[in-house]
Amino acid sequence: MKLVSKKTIVAAALCGFLVGNTVSTASADILGGLGTILKTGGIAYIVDTYANDINTFINKLTDKYNVSSDYATKVVPIVTVGSKGYVGAAQVSGPQASVDRCEAALALEGEMFNRSVRIQALIPIDSKNPLSSFNRVQGVGVSAKIDVAI
Repeated sequence: MKLVSKKTIVAAALCGFLVGNTVSTASADILGGLGTILKTGGIAYIVDTYANDINTFINKLTDKYNVSSDYATKVVPIVTVGSKGYVGAAQVSGPQASVDRCEAALALEGEMFNRSVRIQALIPIDSKNPLSSFNRVQGVGVSAKIDVAI
C-alpha cells in the first residue's frame, strides 16, 4: 500500500479551501452556498480517498504507545454542528458488523456555564448526510478525530 505524502493531502485540502472561498466571495448572493459545498465536498473526497491510509496510521500510532484495540476500525467523515459547521474525519471502532454499518460521525457542540465549558457529543451514524434521516450506530465509538490544517 502506497502512503500519500502529507504535502499531497494538504495541497488537496488547500485547493478545495481556495476554490470554495473564491467561489463564495466572487458572488456571495448567488453562489454563497456553493463555496461551502465545494469545501465540504473536497474534504469528504480526501477522507473517502485516503480513509484506509489514515486508519492504518492511527492504528500504528496507538499500537506504538501500547493502547491499540482489538475492535475493528475505519475512518469516516465527521460533520460538526454547533455555532458553525465543520467537516473532517474520525476513526470509529467496535464490532466489525457495526463498524461496517457506520458511514459517518456527527459531532454536536454545546456550551455550559456561561460559555466557559465547550462540549462535543461524538456520535457514529449510518448516513453520510446528517441533514437526511440517520440512525446512531449502537456499539460503535469514535476513537480518533482528524483535523486538517490549512
